[in-house]
Amino acid sequence: MRVRSIMGFAPVLLVSSVLSGCVTTSSTGDAPLNQGNWPLCSAIGGLAGAGLGAIESSTWAAGGAVAGAVIGTLICYAQDGDEDEDGVFDRRDRCPGTPPNTSVHPNGCPIKEYASTPVEPEPIEVMEAVRVELDVKFDFNKSDVKENSQADIKSLADFMKQYPQTTTTVEGHTDAIGSEAYNQGLSERRANAVRDVLVNQHGISSSRVSSVGYGESRPVADNDSESGRAINRRVEAEVEAQP
Repeated sequence: MRVRSIMGFAPVLLVSSVLSGCVTTSSTGDAPLNQGNWPLCSAIGGLAGAGLGAIESSTWAAGGAVAGAVIGTLICYAQDGDEDEDGVFDRRDRCPGTPPNTSVHPNGCPIKEYASTPVEPEPIEVMEAVRVELDVKFDFNKSDVKENSQADIKSLADFMKQYPQTTTTVEGHTDAIGSEAYNQGLSERRANAVRDVLVNQHGISSSRVSSVGYGESRPVADNDSESGRAINRRVEAEVEAQP
C-alpha cells in the first residue's frame, strides 16, 4: 500500500516538473507559457498526466490526464507574462494590447504625450532712419544766407547736436545764367556760407560738416523761366541718423 501511494502521486509530481520547466518567468515577462495561454497549459498538462499515468495502468491514465490539466492550468496561471511587451506583467497590466514602443505607466497604460507648441519669437521692430533735409534759397548772383533761412539751418544744427555721431555734406547749386566756371565758384561759395553758419553760429564741429559745389550741373527746375532759376539757386544738406 505504501508503494502504491507513492506511485499514485508520481504522475502529479512529474506533470508539475514538466510544466515548471516549460513555464519560466523572467524579469522581462517573456515566458513561453503564462496566464494568457492557460488553455495550452491545460492541454500539455493533460497529455503529460495521461502519458505518465498510463505507465501505471489505464485507470491511472484517465486520472493523470485530469490531474495534469488542473495542475497545468494552475501553474500557467501563476506565471507572469507580458503579451504586449510593454514591460508590465500581464497580471498587473490594466491596458493590455499596448502598441509596440509605447511609453507606459507602471499599470501598463500609455503615458499621454502632449505636443508642445513652439514659441514664436516676437517680431523685431525695425526702426526707420530719421532724416532732416535742408533747402536754402539764394538771390541771383549772391552767396549771402538770407535771414529767412536761418531757422532752417538752426533746425539742422539742433538735430546734429541730438545725434552727435552724424555728419553732413552741404551742396551748393546755381542756375544756368553765366559761364560754367563762374557758376562753379558761386556754388562753392554758397555751400561754404551755409557751412560757416552751422560751424560758427551753432557750434557744430567742422569735422562733421563738409561742403561741395556742383555749379549749374544739377538743376531741379527749368532754367528757361525765372521761377525755375530761383529754385535752382539753392544749397541742400541732408542728415540721417539711426534712432
